[in-house]
Amino acid sequence: FFFFHFRMHFLFAILLLGFQVQGNASSALNKVWEEWKVKHSKRYDNQTEMVHRRAAWEHNVRLVLRHNLEASAGKHGFTLELNHLADMTAEEVNEKMNNLKVEEWVPVRNGTFEDKLDSETPQSVDWRKHGLVSPVQNQGYCGSCWAFSSLGALEGQMKRKTGFLVPLSPQNLLDCSTSDGNLGCRGGYISKSYSYIIRNGGVDSESFYPYEHQKGECRYSVKGKAGYCSRFHILPQGDEETLKATVARVGPVAVAVNAMLASFHLYRGGLYNVPNCNPKFINHAVLVVGYGSSEGQDFWLVKNSWGSAWGEEGYIRLARNKKNLCGIASFAVYPSL
Repeated sequence: FFFFHFRMHFLFAILLLGFQVQGNASSALNKVWEEWKVKHSKRYDNQTEMVHRRAAWEHNVRLVLRHNLEASAGKHGFTLELNHLADMTAEEVNEKMNNLKVEEWVPVRNGTFEDKLDSETPQSVDWRKHGLVSPVQNQGYCGSCWAFSSLGALEGQMKRKTGFLVPLSPQNLLDCSTSDGNLGCRGGYISKSYSYIIRNGGVDSESFYPYEHQKGECRYSVKGKAGYCSRFHILPQGDEETLKATVARVGPVAVAVNAMLASFHLYRGGLYNVPNCNPKFINHAVLVVGYGSSEGQDFWLVKNSWGSAWGEEGYIRLARNKKNLCGIASFAVYPSL
């Protein structure tokens, strides 16, 4: 059942590669490479670039094969695949796409968590089922994860207030929040997204101010305004119980995670539980939209901004109650209207 999403000759090529002497690529592997490029619309500028991408891809082919064989033997609870990031090294993905800036501790005025939480929280929550979560988007090769994450939490709050789910504009934040400390595609802060929205009096909708995969001139207009907030709340650091209670009571919460590992970049599906995913190294902003348990394993339901072809239709289930795995509760923030 494990290789159901591979075509048979695809599997054959990968297996062949696994037992080959490095550098002696087969015609079967070439065929898989060509098919993969077509599937993901890959074109390279020159031969040097192509050789580099092919080498990174072959490295990831070996990684995926080895991991999935171990998973089929019960060693891992999740699988990997050759997705659209498979021609990049882990370092390149981290440099181009994972540019969350780690926050200084925010002043008490906006930063403390003063809400009283009920001790009784439901066993599972999935805010997608209640219409609080917009469709998965793809940030592309731009370090704008911070904008998608912060707006995802705000979209949920706007839906709760107005009854309408309106996707908000990451491009608006990319172009307009530099004076608040954000750096466009070179990275940004979840909290400073909210600082901009508060200072500006709102943020435009995605349809009014569409995403362009690069920073441009600020074109905010009050005509396109579809979201606003008056303050934001930072949860206690590393506290998964408080995060759980907040997600249950408030809605989707913007969080920071360690997304440095190739196993995160090439994640296909299942419960992501990697013991060496250090909670101290957070570099990517995502959105917790729920939580639950499956076969006795607790998980967070996390929305990413790498497109719906990544992971479980754009989502990852990340192990919960594993000592703040990947730093899921290291920096959690939500806005209030």
